Amino acid sequence: MNLFKYASPQPFFPLAGKLIPWFAVGAAIFIIVGLYIGLLVAPTDFQQGDSYRIIYIHVPAAWFSMFLYIVMAGYAILGLTFNAKLSYMLAKSIAPTGAMFTFVALITGAFWGKPTWGAWWVWDARLTSELILLFLYIGYMSLQAAIDDTRRSDRASAVLAIVGVINVPIIYFSVKWWNTLHQGSSINTSGSSMAAIMLQAMLVMAIGFWFYSAAVIFARVRREIEDRARNTAWINEVKE
Repeated sequence: MNLFKYASPQPFFPLAGKLIPWFAVGAAIFIIVGLYIGLLVAPTDFQQGDSYRIIYIHVPAAWFSMFLYIVMAGYAILGLTFNAKLSYMLAKSIAPTGAMFTFVALITGAFWGKPTWGAWWVWDARLTSELILLFLYIGYMSLQAAIDDTRRSDRASAVLAIVGVINVPIIYFSVKWWNTLHQGSSINTSGSSMAAIMLQAMLVMAIGFWFYSAAVIFARVRREIEDRARNTAWINEVKE
């Protein structure tokens, strides 16, 4: 099977249409199971009580806010390097989902921070760098919308995405580089400090978020392909 043939919009369009329902079903199953384990099966934390349960949304959302930005920047690099139209379209389609996960991470972090730190927001290094990530996503989408010429908007936003990726390691290592209120990672190369059932719930939710991201990004990139190829014969043939 030659996967490289799907690197152009025409063959990718029907493939994405076939995969979206599977990703959507996978997202629903894993998110429901993850919430069930996290909210009903996992034990109450001896320090934070039940308020800690928001981590089953907060932590996977934070993971994906960073992961999707890296993927977006990767597609931006491919677009600039090979002038690959599909790469530009995928990068553009990732941005709203990445921004959504970043917003969710910040909001759930605030609800977690209030009972834990006594404040909805502090100018903590990790919180501040995560907020900057949201601004980068918004800046990317704003730049796309501000430039009418598709080629120019693709290239300009790609440059912003690539430059902004430096913020991702800053977010990740901020708790090590600076003295912050935000706790360090409970999962690292030496293992996990949390109970196995808690880790299981978090990973199941992360898989659910991956399926969700794939479903909505593929749906969005199909719309983008339709918009850009609306004057071509093949798009009408595929849609019939």
